[in-house]
Amino acid sequence: MRSDGTTDFGCRPLHTRAEQLAIGLSVSATVMICLACFLVMQLQRKRHKKEKDEYFKQNGGLMLYDEMMSRQVDTVRILTENEIRIATDNYNEDQVLGCGGHGMVYKGTLDDNREVAIKKSKVINDDCRDEFVNEIIILSQINHRNIVRLLGCCLDIDVPMLVYEFVSNGTLYEFLHGGADHMMLPIPLDLRLKIATQSAEALAYLHSSTSRTILHGDVKSANILLDDQRNAKVADFGASALKSMDESDFIMLVQGTLGYLDPESFISHLLTDKSDVYSFGVVLLELMTRKRALYADDSSEEKRSLAHSFLLMFHKNKHQRMLDSEIVDDAAAMLVIEKLTVLAVHCLSARGDDRPTMKEVAERLRVLWRHQMHASGVAKYDFEFDSNHGGSPSSVDLPLDETKDRSLETCKLVQLS
Repeated sequence: MRSDGTTDFGCRPLHTRAEQLAIGLSVSATVMICLACFLVMQLQRKRHKKEKDEYFKQNGGLMLYDEMMSRQVDTVRILTENEIRIATDNYNEDQVLGCGGHGMVYKGTLDDNREVAIKKSKVINDDCRDEFVNEIIILSQINHRNIVRLLGCCLDIDVPMLVYEFVSNGTLYEFLHGGADHMMLPIPLDLRLKIATQSAEALAYLHSSTSRTILHGDVKSANILLDDQRNAKVADFGASALKSMDESDFIMLVQGTLGYLDPESFISHLLTDKSDVYSFGVVLLELMTRKRALYADDSSEEKRSLAHSFLLMFHKNKHQRMLDSEIVDDAAAMLVIEKLTVLAVHCLSARGDDRPTMKEVAERLRVLWRHQMHASGVAKYDFEFDSNHGGSPSSVDLPLDETKDRSLETCKLVQLS
């Protein structure tokens, strides 16, 4: 380069040396920044992966893998959080199926195009994390046509999520009481008995037909789903164990089950199989009256307990005033309705020991359903059970006026025709 700044060919450079130095430093700085960002992203990625691995171990993922290998559990799929995000469109509000005190339930679509319901809890007690995996193992073994199946879980997140089969026709609560997207449609007695029988059989299966007793702990019409044929499927079970609860857990339970909770549980803070029986008795009252578990009194608009009000009217032999007019107007069905009433009252006995078991409730309901189907002139109906789906044996096929009815203590309180 010559002294005038030109090259040997007489060309002048676009940039001075100072400018070239500045450009070189800028490029170098840019490269360094990019490398630094890349390293930071890699570190964050590693930290994120480590965090997910920790959550996975903390939530019992390794234990679940071991159990799946040893017991050959292949019905539960372990999903990543990213797969859950994709399935729910990043937890889109339009995908929300329900929201409660314990968390959110989203509708999702897995990569195999299966529609699912994904339960995302708000919090889980650290003491319960080990039990969580045990519950997944037990729930994975449940195979009953009237119980919502557990399909998978997500463990690489602070609060683990459960993935259930999607049931398309809403809840029994919406079917009985209406809602934003549900009209109040007429419901014949035989359909009410069908839903009650299927729900009772599902609960009886949980109580007595699995490797260990599973308590539902939150039996209510909102936790009974209906498919396209109005078949009942019990949902949201398995989270409650046969153990006492601390005060905070109990308060959360009461908030979610107002109107359904067994009075004995208020004292003992203990859930038993008879707690489920009591709650199911309230569901039977909902089916017979189409009133909510906590309903508004017509005269005062005050909230009243359906169970308490119905029992008072029953002891005065005035309970028919509370029954849904749709079924009371059918004189031929009154014998079935009265026996159904007695069964519901028996379930609502103050002492758990005085209540029937869910198996006994299911047997009595199946008898009433069979009788009503005959009375309504329905020629074809399926009372056959598939042993692979937790069905009951045919021994429950008893006549309506079978002597066993008279063993119910509450039969003394009402004279049936």
